[in-house]
Amino acid sequence: MDFHFDLFQILSAFIVLFAVVDPLGSIPIILNLEHKGIKVNAAKVTLWSLALMLIFFFLGDWVLHFFGVDIRSFAVAGSIILFLMALEMLLDIEIFKNNGPEDAGSIVPLAFPLFAGPAVFTTLLTIRTEYNTLSLLLAMLMNLGVVYLVLRSTDFIRRALGETSIYIIRKFFSIILMAIAVKIFSENIDALFMSMKQ
Repeated sequence: MDFHFDLFQILSAFIVLFAVVDPLGSIPIILNLEHKGIKVNAAKVTLWSLALMLIFFFLGDWVLHFFGVDIRSFAVAGSIILFLMALEMLLDIEIFKNNGPEDAGSIVPLAFPLFAGPAVFTTLLTIRTEYNTLSLLLAMLMNLGVVYLVLRSTDFIRRALGETSIYIIRKFFSIILMAIAVKIFSENIDALFMSMKQ
């Protein structure tokens, strides 16, 4: 593992991960959870996201191999969860019910599969050959710093935008999230079927 400091690599890896983690695009989803009465604990969601990223970064191949799952199957499963989340937002229905501890409702689906899900895991596995370990770790921390700030700012965002604007934004982003889920699904299902035929 390479731990030398390279500012260009850090910034480059940050941008790549930022596009996938998309903390700003997750604002309507966060607001939707709070609208349903689910308390979002910014620190816990951020720490869980970091833990999942680190586990998958260092042990991802081994974990998937241990359970006999490939990254394509994992991505397809994650895309289905994202699709259901989008359906909830679009139709104003409740699919994900929080039957666990009170503060667990925001861990799923925020930490997984939103901030640290199949798309992020696939990206980490792909780009770790292009960037050194220190650059990727710092890029992860920087992205999760932005995630934390976004999670902490939801009250301000709600007051600034107003309930009507938030409702419209939630509907719009539900379609975007649905399209992302379909894209992840279609990109991986073909490769999955191809590998099954071989």
